[in-house]
Amino acid sequence: MSDLSETAFCRDRSLERLSSERFDLLVIGGGITGTGIALDAASRGLTVALVDKADLASGTSSKSSKLVHGGLRYLQQGEIGLVYQALLERHRLLRNAPHLVRGLQFVLPILTKGGLVDRRVARALGVALWQYDLTGGARLGRHRRLGADAVRTHLPSLREGVVASGYGYWDAWADDARLTLALARTAALDHGATVATYATLTSVERSGDRVSGAVLDADGRTVEVACEGVVNACGVWAEGVQHLTGVVDAFDIRPAKGVHLSVPHDRLPADVAMVLPVRGDRRSIFVLPWPGGHTYIGTTDTDFDGSLDEPACTADDVAYLLGAVNALTDADLASTDVTGSWAGLRPLVTTAETGRTADLSRNHVVHTDPSGVVTVTGGKLTTYRRMAQDAVDAVLRLRGERRRCRTKNLPLRGAGGAGSGNSHLDGRFGGEASIVLDLLEADPSLGEPLVPGLSYLRAEAVHAVCHEMATTLDDVLSRRTRARIEDRAATLDAAPEVAALVAEAAGWSDERRDAELAAFQASVEVEMAAESR
Repeated sequence: MSDLSETAFCRDRSLERLSSERFDLLVIGGGITGTGIALDAASRGLTVALVDKADLASGTSSKSSKLVHGGLRYLQQGEIGLVYQALLERHRLLRNAPHLVRGLQFVLPILTKGGLVDRRVARALGVALWQYDLTGGARLGRHRRLGADAVRTHLPSLREGVVASGYGYWDAWADDARLTLALARTAALDHGATVATYATLTSVERSGDRVSGAVLDADGRTVEVACEGVVNACGVWAEGVQHLTGVVDAFDIRPAKGVHLSVPHDRLPADVAMVLPVRGDRRSIFVLPWPGGHTYIGTTDTDFDGSLDEPACTADDVAYLLGAVNALTDADLASTDVTGSWAGLRPLVTTAETGRTADLSRNHVVHTDPSGVVTVTGGKLTTYRRMAQDAVDAVLRLRGERRRCRTKNLPLRGAGGAGSGNSHLDGRFGGEASIVLDLLEADPSLGEPLVPGLSYLRAEAVHAVCHEMATTLDDVLSRRTRARIEDRAATLDAAPEVAALVAEAAGWSDERRDAELAAFQASVEVEMAAESR
């Protein structure tokens, strides 16, 4: 594995390269799909540029349920091929990014109804889980039947008499934002891709009937990029980017909003991912342990027709999720227990009239235009690598080339290497944790908590701006760390001190520091206000 200079993952350096070099491929969209495409294409030897109008993973890819899974409900909907593919990709991620993706036990309780067990439900779940094992779920361990007491051990607040028994099975979990970051860093540092954030596509240039370049706006500066092809990997924003590329819409994207809430672990203790049915609905929600002292609950799945840039968690969303939990537990959660929230939009693809968004397929779609524009959308976090492979295959067909995909067995940055002895850092940085430890050795004060009550260290904020292309205060507190979505009140209190720390490391002026702090505070205030409406 090559190791280019860390300047290869510097925004200023990347903007210079964008305007001075010619690229085989320009990828628009820095989410999990776009970064996966950049890595796939660069590892096959193409010269690649990746840009996003905001931060890496700032859209859907930092706002998922953070599950790397086949999706048991997709199996129940007959999506056997999707489940098989997702479980295969789960296996690859566990191997290629073991520091970021870890196995997690899931528990499905079987509820009583009027004091009796619905044996048809129990039998159907058992059959579904055997199918899940056979499709690939058993790679982490086979499912097993659990008694009522065993189920309640994992979520002690479950009401007496509500649970008759249950099933345990295995899937996996990952910090979605850090997984996206690892893909981008691997593409840039190990395979020469150019990555630039806060660079907005304004137009796509053509020479005759072929793509020849693109124009970006980066902080008010016009950047012209010479390229031979474009991949639109913008998720729910893909239709807007299609218009800029001059490609006629090939499909419709139906955004579906998914909301999650964080609560203190002691208010809802859980040591596994518990799958709770929502009474009066045909859906289930997850209750999951967050590494570091919180539990999170999600997700909703509803149609969305607002601004794509501003999905919000509303009072109705809070009531739905807390109500679902309170119906089966004695936790008696209230809105005042919510310490954080996040709302993301899934890019579901429709080609005909469909019903609820929860019932739409999570398969992905790749559309190829002869001009050199490839659009990929749909899919899910777990299958990003396959989506990337299919998109790059389409690019190569347009170029009349064949190059073997290398990402099936390609380790991401941080995989392998000796552990640092710090379990928190090893679980976030893997083999690169030593870089953070070097910062601590040089300045022991960086070993203090970044946000009191949370596990992040001050050194991680410095590392974020020096090595991880964090450009704003929100980048540091929302995505490089997840402080904001775990405990936003504590994060808001710590924000002035974090802003001062980041400003010194990044070389911000006092004016820039104050502006960043004000923007972060305003964003959190808007988020909190939305939850009360």
